Amino acid sequence: MPGVIMRFPQGSFSLLSRRAFLQASALGVCPRAWCENGFSTAAIDLVRSSTVIDMLGLLTLDYRKLCTWQCTPDAFRAIDLERLKDSGINVFHPAVGFTRGDIYRQSLDDIDRWNQFLAAHPADFLRVDTPADIDRAKSSGKLGIVLGLQNSSHFRNVDDVDAFYRLGQRVSQLTYAPNRIGGGSTDPHDPGLTEFGASVVERMNRVGMAIDVSHCADRTTLDAIAASKKPVLVTHSNCRALVPSSPRCKTDEAIKALAARGGVMGVTMIRFFVSTGATANLENVLDHIDHVAAIAGVEHAGIGSDEDLAGHDHGPRLSKPADLDGFDYARKMYAIAEGLLRRGYSKPNIALILGGNFRRVLAEIWSPAALS
Repeated sequence: MPGVIMRFPQGSFSLLSRRAFLQASALGVCPRAWCENGFSTAAIDLVRSSTVIDMLGLLTLDYRKLCTWQCTPDAFRAIDLERLKDSGINVFHPAVGFTRGDIYRQSLDDIDRWNQFLAAHPADFLRVDTPADIDRAKSSGKLGIVLGLQNSSHFRNVDDVDAFYRLGQRVSQLTYAPNRIGGGSTDPHDPGLTEFGASVVERMNRVGMAIDVSHCADRTTLDAIAASKKPVLVTHSNCRALVPSSPRCKTDEAIKALAARGGVMGVTMIRFFVSTGATANLENVLDHIDHVAAIAGVEHAGIGSDEDLAGHDHGPRLSKPADLDGFDYARKMYAIAEGLLRRGYSKPNIALILGGNFRRVLAEIWSPAALS
């Protein structure tokens, strides 16, 4: 009997009889032989058919390796590319934040290194400058890269917003720690959005650069949302209602205000922003997505994992364990799709969470028609 060969996320192949494939598909059953790591064909198909965006997704947390890739093009190997493509992610936003030293120069160098890397790999990567580039990355099979920074201290004046936009920057987190723009999440004396911060927000609106308030303190977060004429993003944070001890997580007030202005919140997969208990797992991550959907609407939930495909605990260590229990970050989008299916989300709504919501809001923020 003729067989059907299906390629799974991990790069393995399974040979099935066509009759078995059709019978199981009709029943909605996932035979063990063609489920990978417990993922159903429905979850696999959802990831592959959706435009999947990780709005804080790192190619690697090994920054020495990343620098080597950027500075020595041949160091990026076919196996590295295959691993990234097998993740199911179409668009990465691999932003970092500089908080010490010459932040302007470091930020300039970061953007320059990314541009060098992308120019060296035009067949595999695409710099995402416009909404059409997101679609082009998906349709072409290239990996889209959104250039961003997790601190806006490199904006010495408002004209620097224009200058970095011309270099390709499309997202900027207003604060990582307290700066001239406003308060950081750990700032006990949050001043709110400053006068200079308001001018930066206005200029970012004008040029079409997305405002990210993931690390902003509470008052600065609300002030920035109110001041912006375009939707504001939380690319990577979680819900303080579920993790009350974390000032990095967002209040219900902030999440609702963000959604009311059209913004989207990316849920992160860092364990201490996911759970305060002894365990932290995928179910806890899904709880945060549930909470955003419940209080703000499913149209305002997304993913900003703040992880690479190996996890923090396999690379440069943080001060405490950062990864979810027993979780395979290389398959994170498949796991999220499977979990949301299990919780009863519709396929169209899962596609929104996987990337459709960020695709929509970035189109609004970046659109020249919205700049008037």
